Amino acid sequence: MITAIVLIKTSVDRIPEIAESIAALDSVSEVFSVTGTYDLIAMVRVKEHEDLAEVIPGRISKIPGVEGTDTHVAFRTYSQHDLEAAFSIGLDN
Repeated sequence: MITAIVLIKTSVDRIPEIAESIAALDSVSEVFSVTGTYDLIAMVRVKEHEDLAEVIPGRISKIPGVEGTDTHVAFRTYSQHDLEAAFSIGLDN
């Protein structure tokens, strides 16, 4: 699974509607409304690298009100759940 973090600039008067439209897309797992340079952050998860082109410039960027995106592809994913599972290997409760 390939994970991309997409930073999104939008029309500020339509942030909730744009966020809902992005969240409704297949391959988008979460959308966060944030402070700072960008208005939204979307987590995109796809099976193939080529699928990112279909989702990000092909769908997200075409939503009315999306003004620009900046995409970061994750090399690895670390989570608290993964760390807890790793440390509990071989331990009996």
